Amino acid sequence: MITPNSPEISTLCFHCGEKCDSSKIHFDDKDFCCQGCQLVYEVLSKNDLCDYYSLESQPGKTQKNTNRSTIQFDYLDDQDVKSKLLDFQNERESHVTFYIPLIHCASCIWLLENLFKINASIISSRVDFIKKKVQIKFLHEKLSLKELVQLLSTLGYEPKINLSDLDKKSKPAIDRKTLTKLGVAGFCFGNMMLFSMPEYFSEAKLLGDGFKRLFDYLNVVLALPIVFYAASDYYVSAWNAVRQRRINMDVPIVLGIIAFFLYSLWEIFAMGNAGYMDSLGGLLFFLLLGKIYQQKTFATLEFDRDYKSYFPIAVTRMVQNQEEVVPLVNLQVGDVILVRDEELIPADSLLLSDKAHIDYSFVTGEEVPVPKRKGELIYAGGRQKGNAILLTIQKSPSQGYLTDLWNNESFEKQDKKLLEPLANRISGVFTWTVLTIAVLAFFFWMGKDLNLAVKAFTTVLIVACPCALSMSTPFTLGNTLRIFGRGKFYLKNAAVVERLALIDTIVFDKTGTLTDPANASIRYEGETLSDESKSIIKAMVAHSTHPLSNRINLWMGQQQVVDVEQIQEVKGNGLLAVYKNQKFKLGSASFVGVSEIDLAKGGNLVFFQVEEVVLGHFHIQSGLRENADLVVKELAEDFSLHVLSGDHSHEEGSLKRALVPTIRFNFNQSPVNKLDYLKKLNEKGSNTLMVGDGLNDAGALQESMVGVAITDRVSHFSPASDAILDAESFGKIPSFLAFAKDSRKIIKASFGLSFLYNIVGISLAVQGLLSPVLCAILMPVSSISVVIFTTLATNLMGVRKGLIHLKTP
Repeated sequence: MITPNSPEISTLCFHCGEKCDSSKIHFDDKDFCCQGCQLVYEVLSKNDLCDYYSLESQPGKTQKNTNRSTIQFDYLDDQDVKSKLLDFQNERESHVTFYIPLIHCASCIWLLENLFKINASIISSRVDFIKKKVQIKFLHEKLSLKELVQLLSTLGYEPKINLSDLDKKSKPAIDRKTLTKLGVAGFCFGNMMLFSMPEYFSEAKLLGDGFKRLFDYLNVVLALPIVFYAASDYYVSAWNAVRQRRINMDVPIVLGIIAFFLYSLWEIFAMGNAGYMDSLGGLLFFLLLGKIYQQKTFATLEFDRDYKSYFPIAVTRMVQNQEEVVPLVNLQVGDVILVRDEELIPADSLLLSDKAHIDYSFVTGEEVPVPKRKGELIYAGGRQKGNAILLTIQKSPSQGYLTDLWNNESFEKQDKKLLEPLANRISGVFTWTVLTIAVLAFFFWMGKDLNLAVKAFTTVLIVACPCALSMSTPFTLGNTLRIFGRGKFYLKNAAVVERLALIDTIVFDKTGTLTDPANASIRYEGETLSDESKSIIKAMVAHSTHPLSNRINLWMGQQQVVDVEQIQEVKGNGLLAVYKNQKFKLGSASFVGVSEIDLAKGGNLVFFQVEEVVLGHFHIQSGLRENADLVVKELAEDFSLHVLSGDHSHEEGSLKRALVPTIRFNFNQSPVNKLDYLKKLNEKGSNTLMVGDGLNDAGALQESMVGVAITDRVSHFSPASDAILDAESFGKIPSFLAFAKDSRKIIKASFGLSFLYNIVGISLAVQGLLSPVLCAILMPVSSISVVIFTTLATNLMGVRKGLIHLKTP
């Protein structure tokens, strides 16, 4: 029953916290400022989602001025609009990412990630609080895009949709509210300092009691906006932590602010002294200044990771029937691209070939290929299975979108033995320790000098800085990620850096990793090949991304190709195709059913068979990748080394002579064998790094502690990989691993720096030897010093490892 209440009673809306006017609504024993806020509450109540209000009081946005027009979102039914907005769509589900600027607290995150409880057609939703974005997966046959947006709007979280800005990316901005609070704190602090000048120089008596008291009262007035506005974020954070029965680093800060303010009021009004309002203003000003600096630094790191050429993906573009390999950033709408077996589709495209089989495991986590026909739309992130296909680009490629796909939670690995969780645990213990020390210091001095007791209590709370401890890990790893990126070593996230530092066993794939098809020697032995046979072979190898196929393709030069049918690649064995009703095979001896030829000098044999008759074979002697011998010899000093290969063991002797005799070779390994081999190493307690080409190594890359996909053309790496290494940087692998270990040492050193600062600062504070203003300056300075230390230390290590090259004038 909805009943109007008396206008004389002033209450706050239960949903949004705004003052209710004469038209307030009383529903379910709660007051609401408008019909819209009451409607949002009713929706949440019906779906048992009122925990939304327990996480934070009045977390919603007022619905008074909300446009409830029924046609407001009709444009979302337009097919062209939907195609621009949707990230992915198949026969069952659609994925869309919305920017929702109203996301501001834990309640928002909780509600938006529980949308599936409100509408069963929503599969899942995930919030990125920093970017204020939510990615939603929903069943489009039961819930349209328009209905989804209407639901969000009803809940008070209307997405900001601007079709003209879809392809534009901007650098994250600093929170304007924090800047405003900094400005208020700065203005008040500056004037407080001015009014306190006579007190600083002990000349207050010259002003007379009247002027002195006036200046003290003005300081109280100026302190009010600082305490009740500029510090509000700290109150909210501390209160949310206490309500969830935990303590964060803002709790001691809030206690210090309150103690500082109340004690200053007592000093001014009860004792007739000057108080410490100017110090309180300095405290908040420098705290907010440090917060702005931290936000700006994090925004820079986030910008570099998401929007620069994070994916060094290369694409085969067709120009006048000629292939050319171009970077993803050079791809334009309307370009025609060639995508081979196992290669990634870099942008939303129309299929020009008759058919395709697309694996959307990158997007959905499911590896079942989806059949597509000519003219159908194929979404970015799909992977072609089978014949090479032609596509025409429909939407500008988004490296940020591909980065998000790479970070799909389906491919996450558990982070064990990492320092970031350790830092979080230490921060919690540290905060409780600081509170205990502050209370003990207060009671110790209370019987001797109340003024000193309050000063010691307050300065201990302010000078202690657990934020410096918690900042050391993300800033060190963030800068390490940037340095690795400059060296063309692209990591999925910061946790991979720490896992790299723990590696003790390295497993290499052979073909395409230790060996380089471009450095291989090749000759054909057998019956002379006709031009037609060469065209058939050329057509077959052009459909494959396997290094041996690439080598044969390169060896055949500009040979004309023919249209072969039913081409199929059997992983680890070879290719088969049909041409003019004849069956052709190209692959290993076992694949074509012949006895292996003994090769004293080693090498790989690729047999060519027509209608069960072997016409000859290609003898390919692998050439080591540039600097591979030096890399392996350097790594052998510190790591246990293993090599896995799907080839036969012809080259074992020559490889051992070229590399190191202690390396363990394992040949005739299928993709399943490689995965099992890594699993056995892990069961023995090894911390494994798998370096492969991403083709037949997906299982092994996923099973290893760190999986690195090395490639010359980064269009066929596995979503299970944790890192992508450009082949040009293969020789830097020892430096990357050493740098990862150094990064972990830098984090530990910054821990030590933070602990040293806090030990010295707290020791002085408990004795009452620090002034509140000095504590207010020291706290943000300690955080900034950690950032400067980690940045300079990582850059210096990068220079020493040869990963950063100083510019010479």
